[in-house]
Amino acid sequence: MSTLRQQSSEDRDLVALFAGLDTPAVSDALDRFGIHGQALGIVPLADYRQAVVGPAFTVRYVPAAVPPGTVGDFIDDVAEGDIVVIDNGGRTDCTVWGDIMTEYAALRGIAGSVIDGVCRDVTKALGSGYPLFSVGRFMRTGKDRVEVAAIGELVSIGSVRVTSRDIVVADANGVVFVPRKRAPEVAEAARRIEETEAGIRARIGNGMSLREARKALNYHLLQRRG
Repeated sequence: MSTLRQQSSEDRDLVALFAGLDTPAVSDALDRFGIHGQALGIVPLADYRQAVVGPAFTVRYVPAAVPPGTVGDFIDDVAEGDIVVIDNGGRTDCTVWGDIMTEYAALRGIAGSVIDGVCRDVTKALGSGYPLFSVGRFMRTGKDRVEVAAIGELVSIGSVRVTSRDIVVADANGVVFVPRKRAPEVAEAARRIEETEAGIRARIGNGMSLREARKALNYHLLQRRG
């Protein structure tokens, strides 16, 4: 196996900011700042019990030329802990991710894959627990149908514009993307939201009505831009 690539210290620091957060909290924080980062139509392969977080390793596919180019060799360049983010234009007629990619990614410590398109060989991913998020599943190969056009460039995933090394948070609810430069403030806001919601749960557990608990902690203002 080729030498595993390592994330930068800045990558690791940004990922650590989101430890323990889920996509609903991050989504609410994005709304607070007016940032569109929720990937519509991208769904988890399974009901994952915790979120995966990592920098985006972006890949863009296009229809294959003649002769066709490569489809998956880029994975040797993905750093341990990264999340592969593939823009296949939402195509559902051919896959860009299968069992060999799943096995190799898991061996290399890649955190997960997000695909604006379909995946296949899902039994392998389900059995290993490798996190996959996509538009759906379909068995037809992408070889000779699509090819890699760009790596490390701007892509579009579920109507979200994603830049290489943006922060990805994905869980059983779906996928959100956080612009890298905004990651610290988004993470901080998401933690405040989580703390407020924990406070509401504590109050209703002690007998307060939901209306009273929400009012006491300004719940309806959490996502409001300010």
